[in-house]
Amino acid sequence: MKIGIDALAFNVASLHLPIAVLAEKRNIDPEKLEKGLGLLKMTFPDVHQDSVVFAANALTKLVEEHRIDLTQICRIYVGSESGIDNSKPIASYLSALMEQKYGDGLLQNCDVVDFTFACIGGVDALQNCFDFVRLNPDAQTIVVTTDRAKYDLGSGGEYTQGAGAVAMLVKANPRIIAFDTHWATDTKGLFDFFKPYRTISKTEITGSDQNPEWLGQLEQQIEIHKDQPVFDGQYSNQCYMDRTRGAYFSLKKQLGFQGTLYDSWENIIMHLPYAFQGRRMLSEIFALDSDGKIDTSDLKSVAKSDAYQKFVAQKLAPAEKASSLVGNLYTGSIFMALLSALSVALENQSVLEGKTFGFLAYGSGSKSKVFQGEVQTSWREAIAPVNLFETLAKSQELNFETYEKLHKKEQQTGVKNPKSEWVLDRIENDNPVLMGARYYKWID
Repeated sequence: MKIGIDALAFNVASLHLPIAVLAEKRNIDPEKLEKGLGLLKMTFPDVHQDSVVFAANALTKLVEEHRIDLTQICRIYVGSESGIDNSKPIASYLSALMEQKYGDGLLQNCDVVDFTFACIGGVDALQNCFDFVRLNPDAQTIVVTTDRAKYDLGSGGEYTQGAGAVAMLVKANPRIIAFDTHWATDTKGLFDFFKPYRTISKTEITGSDQNPEWLGQLEQQIEIHKDQPVFDGQYSNQCYMDRTRGAYFSLKKQLGFQGTLYDSWENIIMHLPYAFQGRRMLSEIFALDSDGKIDTSDLKSVAKSDAYQKFVAQKLAPAEKASSLVGNLYTGSIFMALLSALSVALENQSVLEGKTFGFLAYGSGSKSKVFQGEVQTSWREAIAPVNLFETLAKSQELNFETYEKLHKKEQQTGVKNPKSEWVLDRIENDNPVLMGARYYKWID
């Protein structure tokens, strides 16, 4: 029985800052970012957008473009590291918003939950749904990845920012891609990138050694939520390489594959914190799995070789195109790469039916999963409604001053007027029983 992705839809922030503008303001050579890292634009949320909004918009597009009967959906599983509540999952918001739009009670018997493991949480959710459908062949499930990648102003991660969601219908006999049952994992608990609880004492704020009640806070230490992570870029890159290498060769062993595994893959779909991350990380695997044809002692020379550049152009570049235009989507990055590769193939009228894609997923902290899938005969029909690059071309450019105001949360009014989309309507501040509750609405 074939199990996989039957339909895809996406929603990304419709505002962007050109990387060349950011480079100029940060005194960085634009070519370092554009040609070195493959970055052209970074998407950024408007004041009415958050991880729930992106997820709800992507899910609504999926439902409407593919006429999905929500009463037939058994699970809505969300992968995200941008949760808005330490208890209530994003998935519970999605079920409520879908019922708000399409009818009360439609998802009453649908299981909802979030998966969090940095950028690989969406892949974890997807694998879980595959297992469920394998046991329940008539079941239909939905996986949504949604995130906002935000970094401190002037930091080494600022130019990789992005925001958006990808929604996927998972079922038996899928139209787009069916996945192999062999999945390889490589895990090690590390601190290459994380979002810890941060605290500040009342003494530092008030200058007093006393511990008075302050805004309802009785504890002397006040917890601070910050979207921006603690990270070590070079160390994180090494972790990415180590985990991915381990999982890649573990999969090859599971398969009993003789020869070079990546040669059997038409395209390679990777987690892309920035567009060229994959090509910068993969030269080691390219050399190690070459049956001794490539010297592994000098990876810099390998990366510059004609053979590797040809490999990149054929197997990696199609998945990179969208990443250049949207930035890092964290859990959604690998699925945006899949959308990109399929959309490029659709534009070029490429024949993908029966071809195998290799997937190299990674999440900091750290874990990699490597697996593969076969493109199905109806992939063109299923992908046609996405209009990936046409949609991305409609993004509105931000000026630098507005970008910084949005980043600092100084901007109080929306940059764009929302239309035919979900928005964050308000956050409860008056009712002490519901303090902090977030309410959303659909704008026609």
